[in-house]
Amino acid sequence: MTKLKLSGIPDDRPVKITIELPASVHHDLVTYAEVLGRDTGQTIADPTKLIAPMLQRFMATDRAFSRARREAKSG
Repeated sequence: MTKLKLSGIPDDRPVKITIELPASVHHDLVTYAEVLGRDTGQTIADPTKLIAPMLQRFMATDRAFSRARREAKSG
């Protein structure tokens, strides 16, 4: 099994935003969705649903961001 940073995609109420991705990033997003689908058994019909969990995971594991957020809350 591939060790991806994401697991299942949580069902959450979305906030709509519009972004433009380079074609290469979109291609990688589609490929990531395919690999994640194979690993979890989930069908990911819309790879753009991966963007929010990816951003969330990225921010959660960014130590500098976590430190800055703690400092902002305490200061």
